[in-house]
Amino acid sequence: MNISLNEKKVFFASDFHLGAPDEKSSKEREDKIIRWLGEIEGEAKAIFLVGDIFDFWFEYEKVIPKGFMRFLGKITELRLKNIPIFFFTGNHDLWMNDYFTKELGIPVYHNPIELKIENKKILVGHGDGLGPGDQQYKILKKIFTNPFCQWLFKWLHPDIGMRIAHKWSLKSRITNLKKNEQEFKGDDEWLWAYCQQVEKNTHFDFYVFGHRHLPLDLPVGKKSRYYNLGEWVNQNTYGVFDGEKFEIKTFES
Repeated sequence: MNISLNEKKVFFASDFHLGAPDEKSSKEREDKIIRWLGEIEGEAKAIFLVGDIFDFWFEYEKVIPKGFMRFLGKITELRLKNIPIFFFTGNHDLWMNDYFTKELGIPVYHNPIELKIENKKILVGHGDGLGPGDQQYKILKKIFTNPFCQWLFKWLHPDIGMRIAHKWSLKSRITNLKKNEQEFKGDDEWLWAYCQQVEKNTHFDFYVFGHRHLPLDLPVGKKSRYYNLGEWVNQNTYGVFDGEKFEIKTFES
């Protein structure tokens, strides 16, 4: 994908986890995200939403999850202003299909993609299941993305399916806290290791991922950098690229 900036910028954000951990805090976060989108829209050439935007999302044939109407209304408004938006699935919302694409013209990606912006090459994706380690999740992801398993889940009544999914999501967050997942792991940062492995065969100027819930800016070889976008439950961090410089910033309004 090639993007020409024409004096504008490209924005990246991930891990909004809309819907978690409760309705009140989710709506407060949703309002903050809408304010951020409103603030950047004047200078946005494109917006990349890099996974786990929703804490859970499953598209039944005729049903989508309840809620998030203010957020959905805002991205609809941005699309009507011809601002391109690109969605990536994460490990919490990997059951997104073509609803956004058909209704709003928003592509949905399930794997990392390559961008070329003003002669800079960027690899962007959510990041779950990449790099060494985390074998248990990699096995679970194969199960969750299996078409037959999705077909079976679809036959659950949405009220039952959503209730099960939210309990599983809560368990996942508690497990990550126990593992101190939000602490920098040095050489054991598996997404950083993944970027270094890719760089041995294909050069990218920037590697941009989410999932880790920890804002990071780390070197990859001599000419590349890995950025993790952090999250919006506590940090409100995002990435911005102006054609030359990539920065991780914090939204404080």
